[in-house]
Amino acid sequence: MEDNDLRSVTAENSKLKAGNHPVEKLVVSAYKIPTDYPESDGTLEWDATTLVVVQVTAGNKKGIGYTYADVSTAHLIGKKLKNIVLGENAFDIPLIWNKMYEAVRNLGQSGISMMAISAVDNALWDLKSKILELPLLSLLGAARTDIPVYGSGGFTSYDHKRLQEQLSGWQDLGIEMFKIKIGRTPTEDIDRVETARKAIGKAAELFVDANGGYTRKQALFFSAKFAESGVTWFEEPLRSDDLEGLRLLRDRAPAGMAITAGEYGYTLPYFQKMLGAGAVDIIQADASRCGGITGFLAVAKLAEAFQIPLSSHCCPALHLHPACSLPGMLHLEYFHDHVRIENIFFEGVAEVKDGYLRPDLSLPGLGLQLREKEVKKYKIYSSEENIN
Repeated sequence: MEDNDLRSVTAENSKLKAGNHPVEKLVVSAYKIPTDYPESDGTLEWDATTLVVVQVTAGNKKGIGYTYADVSTAHLIGKKLKNIVLGENAFDIPLIWNKMYEAVRNLGQSGISMMAISAVDNALWDLKSKILELPLLSLLGAARTDIPVYGSGGFTSYDHKRLQEQLSGWQDLGIEMFKIKIGRTPTEDIDRVETARKAIGKAAELFVDANGGYTRKQALFFSAKFAESGVTWFEEPLRSDDLEGLRLLRDRAPAGMAITAGEYGYTLPYFQKMLGAGAVDIIQADASRCGGITGFLAVAKLAEAFQIPLSSHCCPALHLHPACSLPGMLHLEYFHDHVRIENIFFEGVAEVKDGYLRPDLSLPGLGLQLREKEVKKYKIYSSEENIN
């Protein structure tokens, strides 16, 4: 091919990528996946997890996004948000996001509504990257090449043997930070923390998560006790809407113990109030809840303005690329339930090496492909098939 011809083809491809890419199709499906063992934390028990997957198509490219939510989230996407997205330029993610947000005004612009928006938004970012034939990290701009993870699980339904086995399995991956659940039976929590410390050794970092299971007085008492076992992260010692109580604990907790919360944030004002109240040392956000990658990046900017580190909540395969684009990102949560599900459902899931996750920059978008045939047995809803 002559140089002039090559330049002509390159210019045409660039024009195609930069032009209008109307969304031609949106399919949403919900899947119910049993846990591998009964799971519980300080305030909830469950034996299955629901995954809502959105696939959006423009041209010959298909983007994938998802959230962990109730099946009603999938119905909302299929019956209300789908028609908003179809026909819009896949590159105009802010425009589509705002239209979806306005459309759920009378339904409540948080909770299920925001999880629905999140799943669609995540799919659009994946789609845009694939149209441009770029990994999402390259589209966003890299701040790092990899990011550390902490092993997360240690459910209150686990006996000490199972707890120790899980922690040891993470250590085999080179992970050096570990989080366990507490708060369901407070009288047993000191013993559980001591068991975890013995399993991981003195050098590793130990985190605890009460999921709002304590009162203020209980949390103050246990923060001192947990410090004796070297706990450096106390997550949701109280309900996350008790900003005054969280600030109290942040002021009085032992030195070296971070008070953390934020996983239940759906909108930017939630995070603004939490940060403005001085309620946390580290703030968490979840791109499957807080408005997708669009919302997650906005939270990161807000946290940066308050000079508070950010850590992602769950969904490690979803958070990997955006997290590596953020200089203020501390680490990712390598949550047992979601790690298992993401490896069942998607090809291209990154593996932990020496305690870090690294995006595969040879793959476009999030680097994920849905294993549709293999996971069909879990499907409980589809906007395209006769499944309700």
